[in-house]
Amino acid sequence: MKKIFATADEALKDVLFDGMLIAAGGFGLCGIPELLIAAIKRAGTKNLTIASNNAGVDGFGLGQLLENRQVKKMMSSYVGENAEFMRQYLSKELEVEFNPQGTLAERMRAGGAGIPGFYTKTGVGTVIAEGKEVKDFDGQTYVLERGIVADLSIVKAWKADPSGNLVFRKTARNFNPPAATCGKICVAEVEEIVPLGSLDPDTIHTPGIYVHRLIQGQHEKRIEQRTVRKKEIA
Repeated sequence: MKKIFATADEALKDVLFDGMLIAAGGFGLCGIPELLIAAIKRAGTKNLTIASNNAGVDGFGLGQLLENRQVKKMMSSYVGENAEFMRQYLSKELEVEFNPQGTLAERMRAGGAGIPGFYTKTGVGTVIAEGKEVKDFDGQTYVLERGIVADLSIVKAWKADPSGNLVFRKTARNFNPPAATCGKICVAEVEEIVPLGSLDPDTIHTPGIYVHRLIQGQHEKRIEQRTVRKKEIA
């Protein structure tokens, strides 16, 4: 199977459709599939449901799709850095399904592992549990959460080989591995594609069996929150 494509647009050409569910890797602006997100914006695919820890920031990452009115629903944990996300949610232009971070990650992992649902104590007795099945185990109450199976996964890795084996670097190894496994099709963008056999098998985070398409590209290293100390005057 040919997995390497020249551009993000080519890799997504026959994959996108209106109303699809996309699982996107990344945490804040770290490890986000920015090239694939930009390609989705150019394609104009609309009425999207996106499962992602957050929605980028205004003007970058998934924030671009929000500003372009391509997103119908976000399944997220954190929305604090995106004013447009907040505005659309408060004005009822955007549907939001809030998930605790660990629950969202586990929902993706479960979907990739073929597990339709699992019970967790997180969210019991809160609005998170409203409308969901609850059950007691050993005297403790748990809420049922469903695994996520997406139409498409988009992730960003550090290195890959032609078979699609992925290595993530440091904090970018966050939502990317579970997001990669839960998509019916997974498209990964990487900083470097290395020769087959050059990756130590023990360092591979996502096996290539989960990855269908690859692109290599240049990435922007943005800082989400720049905090500096005021200059001291002697």
